[in-house]
Amino acid sequence: MTTNLVTCRCGAEFPDVDGPTHRYLDAVPACWAVFGELLALEFGNVAYWPAHRYTVDAYALQHPGVPSPQTISSAAVHLTSLYLIFERGFETADATRAMQAAAKQKGEWAWLEPPESFGEITAKDVVGAESPAEHLERSTAWARSTWEAWATHHGTVHEWAGRIFA
Repeated sequence: MTTNLVTCRCGAEFPDVDGPTHRYLDAVPACWAVFGELLALEFGNVAYWPAHRYTVDAYALQHPGVPSPQTISSAAVHLTSLYLIFERGFETADATRAMQAAAKQKGEWAWLEPPESFGEITAKDVVGAESPAEHLERSTAWARSTWEAWATHHGTVHEWAGRIFA
């Protein structure tokens, strides 16, 4: 029996299966299930928690949805988080607190046209890490790859962050 494959918005191939998905992030069911595995691991074992900020930001930005107030805000706060981490040197916990301030800026954001490619690394590459250290390494690389994929919008994100955290 051959399983048909489908390409998810993130670029990874998954089995074409039925199942739940997120209401506004555009992922195929099998990709959404892999993300659920990552979240279960991070919430279920404190040793995996340091990767959580990277996991959530990368996943949301690789599945940005279509223009709507929610997707515009989602992309903006997740891009701001990665900007603060990779460009300003914030610790992930500080970026999470900053995202809460950024989320209050509803209406300040604009839709950013997603890149053609969301980077070389996806959730599929992170799942299956054999240790918390490897999981963190893979998640960090995934988030950095995703941040770099959005490079054409780095200037806009810098301006947004400057208005919020001036």
